[in-house]
Amino acid sequence: MNELQSTFAVSQRRACRAVDQPRQTQRYQAKVRDDEPALVEDILKLVGEYPRYGYRLICGKLRQLGWTINPKRVYRIWKQEGLKVPVKKRKKRRLGNKNNSAQRHAAEHINHVWSWDFIFDRTASGKQLKWLVIIDEFTRENLCLKVGYGFKSEDVIECLVAISAERGLPKFIRSDNGPEFIAEPLREWLTKLDVGTLYIEPGSPWQNAFTESFNSRLRDEFLSLEVFDNLTAAKRLTAQWRSSYNDHRPHSSLGYMTPSQFARQCSASVASAPSTEHCRKDQEINAEFNQPVLS
Repeated sequence: MNELQSTFAVSQRRACRAVDQPRQTQRYQAKVRDDEPALVEDILKLVGEYPRYGYRLICGKLRQLGWTINPKRVYRIWKQEGLKVPVKKRKKRRLGNKNNSAQRHAAEHINHVWSWDFIFDRTASGKQLKWLVIIDEFTRENLCLKVGYGFKSEDVIECLVAISAERGLPKFIRSDNGPEFIAEPLREWLTKLDVGTLYIEPGSPWQNAFTESFNSRLRDEFLSLEVFDNLTAAKRLTAQWRSSYNDHRPHSSLGYMTPSQFARQCSASVASAPSTEHCRKDQEINAEFNQPVLS
């Protein structure tokens, strides 16, 4: 329109009339929302704190902070600020085809199926660290994230006893065929408490899909970002990250609730229907825990 006015030396009114265009389209100025600067500031702060989160997870975190917002607005600001998550090469995934896989034997309620695994990293001086990971496959809660230089089957039992004192035992527990998980003392202890073991096929980590997914998040959002000076520092940072994961990290498969929020919702549902199979015989389990068998 400016070119038309300068070429023919006419006013804006005559130029708009010539091309049959309303004048208000030339004078419109987009209105910036009053809360836009504060929103941008919060988004940039969250991106700095959670560098591996995409705009949808950032939207979930904003809702936790009290923002009433939809992903489209977050995406617009995301592009406007030039934000992005670094693209990583996607690994080729294969489906498990045995009955013990997560696909064939899926968790149906809280405390139905737990899974466990180990993940490794090193201190700044190069000494190997080992994390024991235990999750509830239904709620995605991280029930245990314990770090040490090594673990025996007795250490694994000790972790289970501590967890069970708060929430009972699962119906099944899924794992690979690592020596700590197939040790005879552990298998006898689980059998005594009527906990079924689901061992996946050797060399088939995709059959333990939920733990593998958690380990990927643990590696991406924690281990690859931290430098551990020693075991004490690793324990402190691990406890902080575990609390953040359970209580603050929105999970897409849970409707962008945190694992803790989803677990509380499940517990409330169970409380309103105490006759369902979700309820365990806590009295029997607690009696066994009074004298745990460690060997």
